[in-house]
Amino acid sequence: MNLRDKIFRHAFYALALIVLTLAMLASAAFAQAPAPQATPPPPAAPRTVKFPAPAERTLANGLRVVVIERHTTPLAAARLLVKTGGEADPAQLAGLADMTASLLTKGTTTRKAPEIAEQIEALGGSIESGARWDASQANIDAQASRLAPAMEILADVVRRPVFESEEIERLRQQYLDNMSVALSQPGAIARFVASRVVFGDEPYGHPLSGTLESVAQIKRVDIVKFHETYYRPDNAILVIGGDVTAGEAFQLAEKLFGDWKKPASALPASAARKVSAGAKPRVVVIDKPDAGQAAVLVTRLGINRKDQDFFRGLVANSVLSGYSGRLNQEIRIKRGLSYGAGSSLEVRRDTGPFTATAQTKNESGAQVADLLLGELARLANGELPDAELTPRKAVLIGGFARNLETVGGLVSQVASLALYGLSFGEMNTYVNNVQSITAADVKRFASSRLPSQGASVIIVGDAKKFLPALKEKYQNVEVNPVAELNLNGGVLRQAPKTP
Repeated sequence: MNLRDKIFRHAFYALALIVLTLAMLASAAFAQAPAPQATPPPPAAPRTVKFPAPAERTLANGLRVVVIERHTTPLAAARLLVKTGGEADPAQLAGLADMTASLLTKGTTTRKAPEIAEQIEALGGSIESGARWDASQANIDAQASRLAPAMEILADVVRRPVFESEEIERLRQQYLDNMSVALSQPGAIARFVASRVVFGDEPYGHPLSGTLESVAQIKRVDIVKFHETYYRPDNAILVIGGDVTAGEAFQLAEKLFGDWKKPASALPASAARKVSAGAKPRVVVIDKPDAGQAAVLVTRLGINRKDQDFFRGLVANSVLSGYSGRLNQEIRIKRGLSYGAGSSLEVRRDTGPFTATAQTKNESGAQVADLLLGELARLANGELPDAELTPRKAVLIGGFARNLETVGGLVSQVASLALYGLSFGEMNTYVNNVQSITAADVKRFASSRLPSQGASVIIVGDAKKFLPALKEKYQNVEVNPVAELNLNGGVLRQAPKTP
């Protein structure tokens, strides 16, 4: 054996000895390690928070300006909210509010779309715009030292958009493409149908981003009219936050928005809702034979943002939703019928919807509908031990705290309170408001505001695989072929389209 072979042999044995020693040490450490807990430890008691009171001022033209100072960060943010959103879309022009808002950043009288993007990027900031129910908005985030030039861009896009035809057509095609994709997905179809089932022809009934038919009909003149009608200072709120003083922010707001003219005409009155909480529940099937799975959705009217039961509703929904919530525990973890189940309680200016949903194989569609309704009933009539309720309240409190950690999240929270005419002090009472909710409160809310017998059921999927079981349990099941689905009004079925 030559010298090189001897060296290699000794090195190999040394390496093997090191590996064996490490393995033995790891084994011993593993043996001594405590066994993992079967359940996580209970959440600690929440800590109280104290946010400074926002300062506010109303400009001569009616623009409400709100400032929230946070000097522990070098960042700043601003949100301009117009207090009108998708609920103001004309009957045949669903999606108009969202298209109008999305086009704000696509060109003004002084800046082309690429210039807006380049200038805000050069400031190290971001800008976005869009509409939702009850509001349209444009937002900027930037370093506090560059807030003034960033807000100059914000004022420009809100006040002086040009709505170029080329940008309108580009955005229209994006909306049509997105809707076409959504209409191939059972979950998206179920959500669209649920809105029509709950709200019918009322303002919240249509898809926020419109339908294939409505988006195709929107013209530039409609967009310009919507902007001229609703984008006005006496219908807007400007919220500024971050490392900026109230005095600086008010001065900036006056400089950039003080000459924004208030129209002489009155703001159009919002349409009065006529949806009744006592409307007869329905069982609606959208037959989509090519669906690989079924989307199952239970829905009904919920509450509005200023409802005295708001915090009871938040906690009740938290018990149902989330990975550890009852719906997911029962449908996914216990039975393996879905990858996930959850619920939402959407609060708006007027009454919003409650929705519980899961996707499952087509054959178990009827069973999952029963389980969703069953959990609503159990929430109203069953037991709710503190061991279950306390973690669900902790989830709400933790999520609230995380949302307020960033300047953007803080500004968004203040803007939401301002939009709905709520006290800014709610930020400081939120934790106690959630903590004070008892099991009895949750049960009363579920029995009075979310009774299962008042909920409608929507299932989208291959109907032949679940319809027999569904008809055994429910009367008056409505079956609509997906090819004949109408989302442009409260009547879901339209005449078949001729080739």
